[in-house]
Amino acid sequence: MPGTESPTSTFNLLEQARSGDRDALSRAFEKHQRRLAVLIYYRLTAGARTFDQVEDLVQETFLRACRDLDGFTWQSPDSFFRWLASIAGHVVIDHARYRGRERRAGEAVPFRSESNPLGPEPADSVTPSRLLAHKEAVERLLGRLDQLPEDYRQALVLAKIEGCTTPEIADRMGKTREAVALLVYRALQRLRVLARETRA
Repeated sequence: MPGTESPTSTFNLLEQARSGDRDALSRAFEKHQRRLAVLIYYRLTAGARTFDQVEDLVQETFLRACRDLDGFTWQSPDSFFRWLASIAGHVVIDHARYRGRERRAGEAVPFRSESNPLGPEPADSVTPSRLLAHKEAVERLLGRLDQLPEDYRQALVLAKIEGCTTPEIADRMGKTREAVALLVYRALQRLRVLARETRA
């Protein structure tokens, strides 16, 4: 039950945020930043996949979540991330449209949006060292994911980042459930090997 969760659970942080505690919303968002960064990275076209671009779009997602929090309804422990992922999807689409207009105009200016007309701002007031640690962790994870075969990476992102069920992944990839389960297992094994190699 949500009411029995710890004070730092996502549910309770969101309740605090609805009472006006912006820092609580920031802490709830921070729990999902890495997943969102990976999700956004692989939704961008290959030419737009830079870490700085991903960070900008993660921050834009946070800003829109701040603005639209009253529209969020808690349903399950994963519902907040799914809501954020939906917002992130709209942010990526808006960014693609903006880039298209930018290319046609022959200009290059920072991505702006209705919720943040001056461009991205930091999502919260965490220390520079924590921001750097987050950035380095995401860069390492993306580097490892990029080394996986395409089908391994797709299955893993759908399963562990987007939170899709095995039947959903099978439908999206056009594979059997058994094939998907094997892909996810092998992808996780390969990711662990890559993690060990990069730490060595």
